[in-house]
Amino acid sequence: MSNTLIKQEQTLEQIKHIERFRKLIMDFEDKLLDLPDSYGDPEKPGQDKMANTINPLKHTFADGLYIREIFMPKGQIISTGIHKKEHPYFVLKGDISVLTDKGIKRIKAPFNGITKPGTKRLIYMHEDSIWITVHATDKSTPEDVLNEVVAKDFDDPDISIESMIKKLKLKNK
Repeated sequence: MSNTLIKQEQTLEQIKHIERFRKLIMDFEDKLLDLPDSYGDPEKPGQDKMANTINPLKHTFADGLYIREIFMPKGQIISTGIHKKEHPYFVLKGDISVLTDKGIKRIKAPFNGITKPGTKRLIYMHEDSIWITVHATDKSTPEDVLNEVVAKDFDDPDISIESMIKKLKLKNK
């Protein structure tokens, strides 16, 4: 199943829904990280040694592209980074449930989709799963790419609620 890339402007009501979801998902992530045996560092997604042992990453660079593959074992819950840029993703193996501001979606491999700027997901693995993202970049290390494509928080000017409202006001003038 594939998705068609469609540019959509958001209404003020949709922006307020996104703002509520962002607060809830960040609160949930904080509670998740407080649990025993929890691991990961939201300040440095993809750079935690324990996470990279349990969720091995494969990094590939090819002619202006960075391809990132992650293995996620059955029964795991992952909170993703905050994506700054639109990019494709592919689920090559597995069965997962994904929570975003649009709700919960069950995805079974093979599947592909598009990640929109400002997206942060909670993912539950029903089976061992492999997820791949592809990013256009001129960077040459995974760390540099992550700094370019992952926001530190939702206040990043590229994805903030304020910038979404500003774009909406400009559109409606």
